[in-house]
Amino acid sequence: MAQRWTDLLFAHWPVDAAALREIVPASLPIDTFENRAWISIAAFYLSHLRARWLPALPLVSEFPEVNVRTYVTLGDKPGVYFFSLDAGSALAVTAARATYFLPYFRANMSIRAAADGTLQYRSRRTDPRGEPAELGVHYRPTGPINRAKPGSVDHFLTERYCLYAVDHALRVRRAEIHHRPWPLQPADAELEVNTMASAAGISLPTTAPRLSFASRLDVVVWAPVRLDEISPQATR
Repeated sequence: MAQRWTDLLFAHWPVDAAALREIVPASLPIDTFENRAWISIAAFYLSHLRARWLPALPLVSEFPEVNVRTYVTLGDKPGVYFFSLDAGSALAVTAARATYFLPYFRANMSIRAAADGTLQYRSRRTDPRGEPAELGVHYRPTGPINRAKPGSVDHFLTERYCLYAVDHALRVRRAEIHHRPWPLQPADAELEVNTMASAAGISLPTTAPRLSFASRLDVVVWAPVRLDEISPQATR
């Protein structure tokens, strides 16, 4: 699948890895930076969603999305593990649950730009399969693009090129992701309401999150592969 992410806000919090161990599948080793695990919320607008060989379909190829994630490494391949992904498209939620085994939920969502360029983002989960969850945030970029340097915390948090999921039979699946390095900018954000992490059973620290913004990123996501069906070399 090809897609485009625009007006993206990253909000990252360091947490104790032990606090995540009970809610991350045991088959996925939690990744840490300087002995701390991280929880991130990413809010953005998704568009140009399509199979790579087809054009995007009107009305169903763009919608807001917000996800809650942490970081895992299996073998030598760092990736992302999602606790939840809320989307403003019922069709996308159904397709992603069936194809990628990801915990997608339907939500009422909006994203609007104010006259000064501030983004006003709202999401309220309506899907009965998940706990109530809501996000209300105003955010904007505050500086130029600065690519994350290898070894930095921002590189650890963003430059990951696969996602991991566990299917109904508790088998690990991995989907490869391809995109250019993140064009990160510093950001300001005012979180008016945020129950996204607590809905997944995660307590965020009271400290301010680490923030960054990305104006646009074009992404390709491959179909997920069961890791027990491929060779050991291919898991690396």
